[in-house]
Amino acid sequence: MFAQRLKELRKLRGISQGALSNELGLSQQAVGKWETGRSTPDPAMLARIAAFFDVSTDYLLGRTETAADAGWQAAGEHPIPIIGTVRAGYGALALEEDYGEEYARVKDPQNYFYLLVKGDSMEPRIFEGDLALVRRQPTLESGDLGVVVFGEGEGTLKKYIRRGNTVILQPFNSAYPPQIIMGEDLDHLYIAGKVVETKTKW
Repeated sequence: MFAQRLKELRKLRGISQGALSNELGLSQQAVGKWETGRSTPDPAMLARIAAFFDVSTDYLLGRTETAADAGWQAAGEHPIPIIGTVRAGYGALALEEDYGEEYARVKDPQNYFYLLVKGDSMEPRIFEGDLALVRRQPTLESGDLGVVVFGEGEGTLKKYIRRGNTVILQPFNSAYPPQIIMGEDLDHLYIAGKVVETKTKW
């Protein structure tokens, strides 16, 4: 059932196996094996695929016929890890510095993490010490608030603006200049996820 659902979702989105494999940081051969039923992804990758297509993992596995799981509205609060630093290494997201947990009302808690905001580059809307709830996903729409990692640095929370072959990481604080990434440098830009809400801790 997973193979069928994956192929249907990919075709509905209008993307090729190659494009999907690029989004997930895998080979096209891996996606091909999934769609022919010769292999299946591990739970972490399954969660990433579900997040990319905005469906539940249960739908991907054929356990429900509803793509947009109605359980979202009725979901209870789940403990979500609070992370101090985000880095990208070996093609995977590394969540460092464990600051405990905070509860959030989300459908798939394994797809989320809290980031403890550092610095003042996003003031006056987001302050140092605030918690940003981040949904793990490999892509962002232009205008989204996201957590991204560029090069060997640690993750940064910025407004993501895409203009053709250029990405602008825009801070809210006018005292900080935007970071402009273009051309081959985009290959070193890793999207950790989309910020869905922020909260202030007192």
